Amino acid sequence: MTTAASYPNAPDITTDDYIVIGLATCFIKEDGEVHQVEVIEPIPSAALEALVKGIPTSYRLACATTLGTVLSGETLQKPADFPQTAQFSDEFMQRTIAAARTYKRSETAKSLIPLGTTYKDFKYSTERKRVLNAARVVSKEDNIKQHPHTHKVL
Repeated sequence: MTTAASYPNAPDITTDDYIVIGLATCFIKEDGEVHQVEVIEPIPSAALEALVKGIPTSYRLACATTLGTVLSGETLQKPADFPQTAQFSDEFMQRTIAAARTYKRSETAKSLIPLGTTYKDFKYSTERKRVLNAARVVSKEDNIKQHPHTHKVL
């Protein structure tokens, strides 16, 4: 039995589609200080395959669920294993629908975390901090100095 598509901008997606939602430790820089935040975000299939192989990650846990469990119309619902202080990532709905499409193409990724279970064996590390509001400021000192003869015909 197929569930009718309930997402108007994604007619190929249904509420029964498989998705993995992760809890990541991220950082926000404000007034020169760095604050830790926990962010709920979807994990695409290719990223999940790499994470399960043991690369260092800021994800503490991941929950395999259905799209309808997390997205109820326009309402976002936190999985039960996630802390109440965790917040949803920017553009969560669009990113979740995009991630759900990746699992439609990869049956092997679905087998990594069975539906309804939580995976906690990531190689958790915050050595490389994920700063969410980092801004790159380019200055003149960033320009590469070229040799004076570079553009001359000798």
